[in-house]
Amino acid sequence: MTEVLDHVAGKWSIGILVAAAHGPVRFTELERIVKGISRRMLTLNLRKLERDGLLVRTVHPTVPPKVEYSLTPMAQELHATLTGLVGWAERHRGAIAQARRDYDAAVVRPT
Repeated sequence: MTEVLDHVAGKWSIGILVAAAHGPVRFTELERIVKGISRRMLTLNLRKLERDGLLVRTVHPTVPPKVEYSLTPMAQELHATLTGLVGWAERHRGAIAQARRDYDAAVVRPT
């Protein structure tokens, strides 16, 4: 169970799965949507999610080849949970930052 949670709850996995939920998405679109991810990290995470059965990679025989990623039914089921988690994080980001500042200000540092 822990291994599965590590894969689907990773920093980049959540962003990729949420971005791919709106239909087939290309690599460059994912790169633009998932802020801060490098090409290498995106590639590694896409392979991991495909291997885990959460993404389907479709290669269209065009020149240049067109590659799209979409969620599997299993990942579509997961999407609702991830959307709730992302929404919660967005709603409470400011309060968490303030709590950290308050905590850091209250902690007495040894000299």
